[in-house]
Amino acid sequence: MKALKYFLSTILLIAAFWSCTQDEFGSTDFVGTAVAPTNVSALFKITQDNTGLVSIAPSAEGVASFDIKYGDATTTPAKVKPGKVANHNYAEGNYTVTITAYGITGLKSEATKDIVVSFKAPEFGAMPIVANDATKSKQVNVTVPNDTKYAMFFDVYFIENGVETIRSGNVGDTVSYVYANAGTYTIKIVLKGGAIETTEFIATDFEVTEILQPIKSAPAQPGRVPTDYISVFSNAYANIAGSDFNPNWGQTTIYNAFNLNGDAMLQYGNLNYQGIQIGTPQNVTSMKTLHIDVWSATANAINFYPLPVGIAAADEKFYTLNLLADQWNSFDIPLSYFTDQGLALDNIHQFKFTGTGSFFADNIYFYKAPSAPSKLAGTWKLAPEANALKVGDTYGSGNWWGNSAGDVTTRACLFDDEYVFANDGSFKNMMGGSTWIETWQGTEGCGTPVAPHNGSASASFFYDEVLNKITITGKGAYLGLPKPYNGGELSNPANAPDSITYDVVLSDNDNTMTLVLAYGVGYWTFKLVREVSPIVGNWKLAPEANALKVGDTYGSGNWWGNSAGDVATRACLFDDEYVFSANGSFKNILGGSTWIETWQGTEGCGTPVAPHNGSAIATYVYNKSAGTVTVTGTGAYLGLPKPYNGGELSTPTNAPGSITYDVAFSNNNNTMTLVLYYGVGYWTFKLVK
Repeated sequence: MKALKYFLSTILLIAAFWSCTQDEFGSTDFVGTAVAPTNVSALFKITQDNTGLVSIAPSAEGVASFDIKYGDATTTPAKVKPGKVANHNYAEGNYTVTITAYGITGLKSEATKDIVVSFKAPEFGAMPIVANDATKSKQVNVTVPNDTKYAMFFDVYFIENGVETIRSGNVGDTVSYVYANAGTYTIKIVLKGGAIETTEFIATDFEVTEILQPIKSAPAQPGRVPTDYISVFSNAYANIAGSDFNPNWGQTTIYNAFNLNGDAMLQYGNLNYQGIQIGTPQNVTSMKTLHIDVWSATANAINFYPLPVGIAAADEKFYTLNLLADQWNSFDIPLSYFTDQGLALDNIHQFKFTGTGSFFADNIYFYKAPSAPSKLAGTWKLAPEANALKVGDTYGSGNWWGNSAGDVTTRACLFDDEYVFANDGSFKNMMGGSTWIETWQGTEGCGTPVAPHNGSASASFFYDEVLNKITITGKGAYLGLPKPYNGGELSNPANAPDSITYDVVLSDNDNTMTLVLAYGVGYWTFKLVREVSPIVGNWKLAPEANALKVGDTYGSGNWWGNSAGDVATRACLFDDEYVFSANGSFKNILGGSTWIETWQGTEGCGTPVAPHNGSAIATYVYNKSAGTVTVTGTGAYLGLPKPYNGGELSTPTNAPGSITYDVAFSNNNNTMTLVLYYGVGYWTFKLVK
């Protein structure tokens, strides 16, 4: 299939390799969030005229300017803007070129490249590698190995339909081209140096192939409890029984039950329209989102319809799935998109697809955010102590290695990393501008986080309280260290898994988390501790006069305040508890009696009246910088249930979904003072822990 022609013509230069990047601070602005430029590189070209004229085109991500030190007797670096080149004449010899990339905040990264300038004709060492990309359809990659002689760069000539496209790369690099159509093509590689002569390599009859089906599974789906999803088709969840994925609607679409290494998918070819008949009609009004993953070999647009029983064709509503080729496209469609158009969701029994082309589908389900607060919700960090992270040959041991107490300081960039679990099921790695990175990420020590382990992942978590396991889902999301995963350790960031599952044990009132991960030959153990807010704990009204009061100015009680005697006469109110848990959940605990008022039916101690009876599934958010606390959940409140933001209740049925209070702490965080503006005045409540 390949006919090789080997012509000698010209050139110079052996290129060595890129050094590790070195980051340092040049400015103190935005230190918490700014990062140095990344992926510092350059394309070197030399003219084929024995003059030694080299053009250097630097590149980097997040860069504002470059300095280039030529590595010869030139003492002043060249200043280069992004997208520009520097030209320099070299004598024959060996040089180390240094490229410094500066970000807008002054942070910088540095890379070096060794070059050999020679006026001898270039020579190939190992033959160029021409290959179809394993994951991208109709993409051809051309690599010239780094064992050439007297060569600096190469040009590759891709010809399609009479149009010639030239791609250039440094020796040792790979250049790529995506053909519009699969087929047989001739590809020419020209090796170039500083000499007039060049050397050619020609691959004739090279077959460019098309990828027509996915080669990997759709992204891993988050763990969910059964009450939080309704699944039609997914390996991740329990599906509705009896669904038909190819009902006879007279379509010309070709259906196939596709299986990729044990992962079931739906394959639809030659689409005109296609239906799915759900096993039993579903009321999905309690759900919030419709999810689907779709793969297609071509960029395409497909209309996706959820269909209620008995809907007329004229009333159908669809969402357009705009697809990128050769990759999984994930869609999370708010159900409000359909209800806002008048579509009823209480009796969904079918899906329909319309459009053209072929596609694969997976993970078709409805879902909502977790309905109950998670025990894990909050911000966690590695415990600031020895052996907070350790590794050994037996479960939970650290006989191979464990961090020292001194590492808490020397690796402070790791010990200040935050692992944030939210009550909506989302997860986030928060590292600021620096974390501990290792040689498999480029270098060892504190440095700029390396993608995808840089907190950019859209991630979620699932805590299985029965099996005592946590699954973190999202490419690049992790706990403790990014390197280990289930069954192995990474040698390349690009190979990060879609999810990682850890064994977990909670202790210390659920504020300490011990994780164990079997990575194939041993066990990593991580100890995390939760940051506990001063608001966490059980609170009651202070047993004193003016523990609750109301007035016309902020914090005053000139209209009314309870008396010291009310602590006894209203004991059913003063024994009420307001419970803030570390996981973000909130609870009113009232026992069998609390103080009720005429708008609730009568005045005095009595049975709590719904929804202000502690039955709310409630959460809270404490905003330290704003000095506020918000309790969310219909019927949740602090102090008294009647006042809310902007008004006072006249009937329990009008209870708001959330209330925000100004909050201040005193007495070593054991006293909490709350102020609520209700429209015409201010209620103030004093609580003690």
